[in-house]
Amino acid sequence: MTQATSALHGHGPVQLGTPSGGRRPVGVVARALFALTKPRIIEQLLITTIPTMLLAKRGVPSPWLLVLTLLGGALAAASANTLNCYIDRDIDALMKRTSRRPLVAKGPRSAIKPGEALASGIILGVVSTLLLGLLVNWISAALADGAILFYVFVYTLGLKRRTASNIVIGGAAGCFPVLVGWAAVTGTVGLPAVALFAVIFLWTPPHFWALAMKFRDDYAAASVPMLPVVATPQVVARKILGYSYAMVLATLALAPYSGWIYAACAAGLGGWFLVEAHRLRSRIAAGDPPAPMRLFHFSIAYLTLLFTVIAVTAVLPVGHW
Repeated sequence: MTQATSALHGHGPVQLGTPSGGRRPVGVVARALFALTKPRIIEQLLITTIPTMLLAKRGVPSPWLLVLTLLGGALAAASANTLNCYIDRDIDALMKRTSRRPLVAKGPRSAIKPGEALASGIILGVVSTLLLGLLVNWISAALADGAILFYVFVYTLGLKRRTASNIVIGGAAGCFPVLVGWAAVTGTVGLPAVALFAVIFLWTPPHFWALAMKFRDDYAAASVPMLPVVATPQVVARKILGYSYAMVLATLALAPYSGWIYAACAAGLGGWFLVEAHRLRSRIAAGDPPAPMRLFHFSIAYLTLLFTVIAVTAVLPVGHW
C-alpha cells in the first residue's frame, strides 16, 4: 500500500496536526475547516463558472439558478480541496508553503483531527451533489462529482507523487466548473463548453509550473516530482511556452461562437501572455534570476480578464459575426 493510499484510509505513517485534549472553541474549528477548503482556489473556479453560464444563456440566467450553481460548485470544490489536504497532510508538513494548513500546523492553528477533515470533505461532496441534482439538474451534479473524484483519485492519489505529468493530467479537475456551469443552463455539454475546458486545461501547466519553479525546493523536500524538480529551468520554460501557445489557439477556437469583439480581446490578451512566457524563457537563457512569480500572478489576471470578456460579450447585443 502506498503512502498516499495509507493516508486516504487514515492510517498513514505519520499522524499530523492532531490537537491535544480539551474542548476546542467552535469558531476555531470552523475557521480551520474553512481553511482546508482553500477558498482562494474556489474563487478562481467561480470566476470561470459565471461567464460560462452567461455564454450558455446568451444573456443572464435567473438569479436563483446562478446562486444554486455557484453554491453547488463551491461546495464541490471545497470537498475536493479538503480531501486533498487530508490525503497530503504528510507532505504538507514538509513544505514551507503548506506548513500552516490546519492539519499540520502547530499550536492554536492545529484545531482539526484527520478524521474530522475526512468527514467534512465527504459531507461537503454529498451536499453539493444533492443541491445540484435536486435543484439544478443531475448532469451538473454528475459533472461536479466527476471533478471531486478526478482531483482526489486521479491527481492526488494517482499522479501527484508519481509523475512529472501530474499537473498536466490532474489539472483537468479544475476545468470541470465550466462544464458544470454550461450544463446547469442548457442540460447538456456543448462544444463551446469543451473549448473553455481546453483553455483552462492548457492554462494550468504554465500557471502551476511558474509557482512550482518558485517553490522547487519545497516540492523536492517532499519528494513530489513536479516538473521544475525533475527538469532543468530551460526545459520547464520551453514547456511553459509551448502550452502557452496552445492555450492562446484554444481561446481563438471560441471566436466563431463568441464573436469578433471577443476574438480581438482574446488575441490581445493572448499576445500579452506570450510576451510574459517568452520573457521568462529569455531570462533563464541569459542566466538571470527567472522571477517566475511574475508569470504566475499574471496568469491569474489573464484568466480573470479573459472570462470577463466572455461574460461581457455574451450579454452584448453587438459584436457577433
